[in-house]
Amino acid sequence: MSQTRRSFIKTGTISLAALGFGACKSDAGAPGRGPAVTQELESLTAGVQPLAPEDYALRQDKARRLLAERGLDAIFIGGGTNLLYFTKVGWWLSERVFGVVLGQKENPIWVCPAFEAERAKELVPAGQEIRTWDEHENPYATIGGVLRDIGAATGKLATAPDLRAFEVHGLRRTLPAAEIVDGAAVTEGCRGTKTAKEIAYMDLANRITKLAYREGFKTLSEGMTTRDLAGAISQATQKLGSSGGGGPQFGPNSAFPHGSQVQRTLHAGDIVLVDGGCGVQGYRSDVTRTVVFGRPSDKQRRVWDIVKKAQDAALKAAKPGATCESVDAAARKVVEDAGYGPGYTYFAHRLGHGIGMEGHEYPYFVKGNTLKMEPGMTFSNEPGIYIYGEFGVRIEDCLVITETGARHLGGLESVSIEEPFGAD
Repeated sequence: MSQTRRSFIKTGTISLAALGFGACKSDAGAPGRGPAVTQELESLTAGVQPLAPEDYALRQDKARRLLAERGLDAIFIGGGTNLLYFTKVGWWLSERVFGVVLGQKENPIWVCPAFEAERAKELVPAGQEIRTWDEHENPYATIGGVLRDIGAATGKLATAPDLRAFEVHGLRRTLPAAEIVDGAAVTEGCRGTKTAKEIAYMDLANRITKLAYREGFKTLSEGMTTRDLAGAISQATQKLGSSGGGGPQFGPNSAFPHGSQVQRTLHAGDIVLVDGGCGVQGYRSDVTRTVVFGRPSDKQRRVWDIVKKAQDAALKAAKPGATCESVDAAARKVVEDAGYGPGYTYFAHRLGHGIGMEGHEYPYFVKGNTLKMEPGMTFSNEPGIYIYGEFGVRIEDCLVITETGARHLGGLESVSIEEPFGAD
């Protein structure tokens, strides 16, 4: 790894050029012409610096500020993505309650099954208190004891939105003096806006996915199966330093936004649609590319061009202060004006979803969402047109809201149906 690239990863600067990538030409050859000669793929994630303790401390500080602003005394976070986000502690989910209480001022206090205490000590940062409950005891009473000790026994306890229903009901039954409320404003308020370091991880993840697709498309051949193509993409993703891949659909199956169960092999003139992603340091990519095996028909080319114009319109509309629904509307107008409307008739889904540690997360580009965008928010930008019995086209890149507008992550944006990975 070059010193420039290592410095980029340490500082979190949001520039792929600093990773040591030059302009990346679409040199894979047109789909359907067989494998092209390429250099051996190398890992792009070697040396990537993980999040540091101070990153988690900053997240907890922001959560405390949001608790105070909303008049909440504490939040309880159970096992899952939110626990990983705020504490770096990964814990498997079972019927036994495990999690952390984060108050406005106090250090995190953990609640853990007694027989799991030693394992918890391996994961919980040194110096943080762990309170245990035995098998015959009520874990929600243990949480109540934490609230009493921090002066919040009759206050408002927020629960992370991924806390399971039986845990929320258990808290309400056991702690009638406390008000149990939705904590989404705290968790989403933190996770919805990414730091430079998080965006750098996502930039690289999206880059890897696009490079892996490009390698996979070199293998397109008459009679191949979707499993063949998926395997080639997965293998390329692994060589590039991540895990994941893409789910291909051939021909008429591409009209199913999330795929069809009908098995098809590849033939000349078929649309090839691949949707998937990978992760870098727990942060996800989500990319879709649509090409044709062989020569595109006039209709395939025309529909592809409409979808690309819709994606461009959405990118232009995405900027600080604009509403999420306005971005969906900008893309949908292009599709409808081209005759593929109204509404969800052909463009069958919302424009996009938030993305970060999870492939789909808050917030969303969809009609009715009046949330105003802020710098650091990240979304998928994925317009599509789906014509059942014929084919579908979707082009997807993730974007980040910047101080002045938005940009796609990972570079290599589509240029044409023959050139799915343009230069940076």
